[in-house]
Amino acid sequence: MSNTYTQIHIQCVFVVKFREAMIGKEFQERLHKYITGIVQGEGHKMIAINSMPDHVHLFFGMRPHQSISDLMKKVKGESSEWINKEKLTRTKFNWQEGYGAFSYAKSQVDAVVNYILKQEEHHRKKTFAEEYKEFLEKFEVEYDEKYLFKEPE
Repeated sequence: MSNTYTQIHIQCVFVVKFREAMIGKEFQERLHKYITGIVQGEGHKMIAINSMPDHVHLFFGMRPHQSISDLMKKVKGESSEWINKEKLTRTKFNWQEGYGAFSYAKSQVDAVVNYILKQEEHHRKKTFAEEYKEFLEKFEVEYDEKYLFKEPE
């Protein structure tokens, strides 16, 4: 019997629509557990998750049976629906369109986990926009600045 063996480590980053600070400390841990349940329910392994009021970092071991875009669609859709159903925010909650996804080698796992778990410390020194642009540049992802962050209409 043949098997498929993989080792795929992915960090995904996504933001609240218009980068509003809507992820409150009072429900942050519940949100992390909810998103972890979605990721693991899809057969992937959550390694680390953390958020700031305006964005989330996920780091997981990915199984190749599902695309990143399908997983992120499910994570963002189901978690925003849950936030709204539970009335965790004063106004309607939405994630901004899109996400960043970055792959890492096994040797980098501990450093990525440490980075994700220390988000508050990192953001005392730099904004999310600065952080995100650094990711794009470090991973040599071509981008058009006008499409990075949706401004309020």
